[in-house]
Amino acid sequence: EKLKVFGQEIEWRNAAAARYNEGLRPHVAAVPDVPAGNVSNWAQYTIEHEDRDGLAAHLKAEGVPTAVYYPIPLHLQPAYAHYPRGPQGLPVTERLMERVISLPMHADLDAATQDRIIAAVASFKA
Repeated sequence: EKLKVFGQEIEWRNAAAARYNEGLRPHVAAVPDVPAGNVSNWAQYTIEHEDRDGLAAHLKAEGVPTAVYYPIPLHLQPAYAHYPRGPQGLPVTERLMERVISLPMHADLDAATQDRIIAAVASFKA
C-alpha cells in the first residue's frame, strides 16, 4: 500500500525541503541542497549551525524535536580503528560532526508546523 503513494510522498518531502531551505538559509551556516537533475527522498533534513548544541537546547525549549544521527563518524568508531587513515583524518567530517542537526522531516509536514520550526530556528541567538 505504501508503494502506491511513494512517488507523491517524495514530491511532498521535496516541497517541504524547498520550503525549509527558503526559510532557513538566512539563519544557519548551511542547508542541504540537491544538485540539479537529482531528487532526494529526504529521510532526514540536516542543517549546519555554528552553535549546534545551543540551537538544539533552544529548539527543545520551543518544543521542536531534533536529532543528531551520527555523532561519531564511522572512521572514528572503535570498530574502524584498525583501518588506515590519512594523517589529516577527514577534516570536513570532523568539523561537521559538531555542527549538524536534523529537523523534523516527513511527507505530512504541513506549512504551519514548518513555519513554527523555521521561526524557532530564526529566533535563536547564539
